[in-house]
Amino acid sequence: MKSRLSIRQFSPSENSGSSTPSVADYHNYAGTVDELSGGARRITISTPKGDFFVWTKRVGNNPTMKLLLLHGGPGGTHEAFECFDSFLPKAGIEYYYYDQLGSHYSDKPDDTSLWEIDRFVEEVEQVRQALNLDKSNFYLLGHSWGGILAMEYALKYQQHLKGLIISNMMSSVPDYNRYADEVLGPQMPAEVLAEIKQLEADNDFDNPRYMELLLPHFYTQHALRMPLEEWPDPALRMLDHMNQTIYVQMQGPSEFGIRGEASLLKWDRSRDLPDINVPTLTIGGQHDTMDPKHMEWMATQFPNGRYLHCAKGSHMAFYDDQQTYFEGLVQFMKEVDQLGS
Repeated sequence: MKSRLSIRQFSPSENSGSSTPSVADYHNYAGTVDELSGGARRITISTPKGDFFVWTKRVGNNPTMKLLLLHGGPGGTHEAFECFDSFLPKAGIEYYYYDQLGSHYSDKPDDTSLWEIDRFVEEVEQVRQALNLDKSNFYLLGHSWGGILAMEYALKYQQHLKGLIISNMMSSVPDYNRYADEVLGPQMPAEVLAEIKQLEADNDFDNPRYMELLLPHFYTQHALRMPLEEWPDPALRMLDHMNQTIYVQMQGPSEFGIRGEASLLKWDRSRDLPDINVPTLTIGGQHDTMDPKHMEWMATQFPNGRYLHCAKGSHMAFYDDQQTYFEGLVQFMKEVDQLGS
């Protein structure tokens, strides 16, 4: 029978017994390439359009638990993940910030042919190799668009993974769009939804009114459930640094689903989830832009799947339901680590 953990009932006292490095060992980069720069590295990657660099930064030291973070967007930055600094070091988990090609800290080539899924997958594989991550230690976490990328990476390269975390991302864009239309939209005042739809129909996305409507009625309800003036600095910096060229090409101009001629419009891997055999955690928020029921269903499709429900959380549940998010993430990684020891 398949093992399926309901992490929503997790209690910190139930933490598994995998080893945690001492504080001195965790922060010891002596004799490594990371000592000089405090963990920050530029990694050269090869693409069909030449070589470029991407930026990464290592935090901590744990030979059996190393977590690579794939940010959202597409075209976002690692900055949204900076709150991980408050939770993963004390759990003894080594982790890596990483700006994908085209994102703020990395090279930003002006070639739209580079912004497609298969090339991003090969980029992640090159980053894995450069960081010396392997089956004995390599956990991959993808949030939002990063969740798409993580699924695609696992479907091609799961032999290198120890564990996979898909955070706040469904396995089907058509299902995501239906959820936006049938569930999220009707939660808005009818006149607000009608005005948003009209602005989108008119392709008037640069109209200030568009964001004036979305910020109080969508973003602060489903993206990050805090008043805008309380949004944390890392999330704001990520939004400021978003590469709009990549975002619009792949996600589309709409902030309410993936629309228009976006390259991700028909992306759907729902039928392929059973092919991912590594231990996999899906994370969903009750108030997410993504359907939490779909993300819970995803966990049943993996041969070794688990689901973490953030009852207070939205799309960025690592801010608005932090305790649930990080307790569940740490528990999952430590349990997988214990199984592999």
